[in-house]
Amino acid sequence: MSDTDDRTSSSDQRKHERLPVRLIVDYEGADDFMSDYTENLSTGGTFIHTSRVLERETTVMLVLSFPGLLEPISLQGIVRWSRGGKQPGIGVEFVPGPDRAKLEALVARIEQRDPSAVARVIRILVVEDNRHISEMICSGLGASAKRTFGDALAFHFATAENGALALELLRTTAFDLAIIDLYLPVVGGAEVIDHARGELGLVDLPIIAMSAGGDPARSSALAAGANLFLEKPMRLREVLHSMRQLVKLSA
Repeated sequence: MSDTDDRTSSSDQRKHERLPVRLIVDYEGADDFMSDYTENLSTGGTFIHTSRVLERETTVMLVLSFPGLLEPISLQGIVRWSRGGKQPGIGVEFVPGPDRAKLEALVARIEQRDPSAVARVIRILVVEDNRHISEMICSGLGASAKRTFGDALAFHFATAENGALALELLRTTAFDLAIIDLYLPVVGGAEVIDHARGELGLVDLPIIAMSAGGDPARSSALAAGANLFLEKPMRLREVLHSMRQLVKLSA
C-alpha cells in the first residue's frame, strides 16, 4: 500500500517529539484493502510505499481508508526497515493491542459489506478541462449524496482534464457513470465516448455529455453513444436528475 498523505510536518514533530508520525494510507477500494489484509495486515505488518525517510524503531500511526469506509482505521506500528531506490518505502510491524482487535472485528463487517461499516460507492468519472466546473460537479454531487442518503451511499470521483487521460482511466478503472465535456484538449469528448463504446467495449456505462455547443453538439454526443446531453451552463440539479435517470441510487 502507499502513503498518500502525511499530515505530520517536521515543525510539528519538533514540538511533539513523543507523538508518532502520522501516515494517511488510501486504498482503491474495499477489495484492495481486503487483499492487503489477507496478505499482510493480518500477519502483523506491511510494506508502505513512501518517499518519506524514517529511521528504524520510529513509531508511526497509520490511518487506513478506502472509498465507502465510514470510519478510518488507525493502527500504531514501528518501522523495522526501510529502503530507497525506485520503489522506496518502509516495513512496519504493528503494535499488539486494542487497535489490532478492532481491526479484526471491522474486517469481518467489511467482508459482509455491513452498511454500518461500509457505504455503497458510486464511482464517477468527470472529464472537464475547466477545473472550476469539475470541482463544482464533484463537490455538489458529493454534498447532495450526503444530504439525501446519509452514510448509506458515497460518491467517489476521478477527474480528467483532457480526452487522452480520460481514455486511460476508462481502460484501467471501472466506473458507474461518466460525465464528459465535448470540447476537450488532446482528444475530443465525442471521440472519447466513441472509443469507450467501441474499442473499450463499455456499452453499458452510463454517459452524460455536456457542452455549450447547442444542437450540433447534442447531435454529435448522442451519435457517439452518450445516453444524455446537458447544455452548458447547466445546474447541479440537472446533473443529479440526469444521473438518477441512468444509475439506480436507492437500495
